Amino acid sequence: MFQLSKKVEYALIAMRHMAIVRGTGVVTAKEIADKYALPYDLLAKVMQTLARRRFISSYQGVKGGYILRLDPGTVKVSEVINAIEGKQTVSIIQCEVDSLESCSIHSTCTIKIPLIKLQSNINSILNGMSIMEMV
Repeated sequence: MFQLSKKVEYALIAMRHMAIVRGTGVVTAKEIADKYALPYDLLAKVMQTLARRRFISSYQGVKGGYILRLDPGTVKVSEVINAIEGKQTVSIIQCEVDSLESCSIHSTCTIKIPLIKLQSNINSILNGMSIMEMV
């Protein structure tokens, strides 16, 4: 079954949370982890990745934390997935992830065309949906 990684889920939860509280100051990874019952260590790494990719800004110190750097209405879900996973698109079938030669039934497969269409539709939705639409 197609499933987003936990890192992507946590990134989207964090981005959504920061969109909700936008304009009220910084939020900490601990605050987000506690509010949504997420593992702090993994969330902190995800937040660091989002900061390196310039989706969020990081502030150090006693009153430090994170804020959205970009307008959540312009940040697409696909961009967050790409930032975390390093992939432009989501793949639901193996022959699209690897080379065609890696699939032993590629030449006789009867479902690859409809699944490629489904995959295209999923990616279209992810490319069109902003973080703000998740709020």
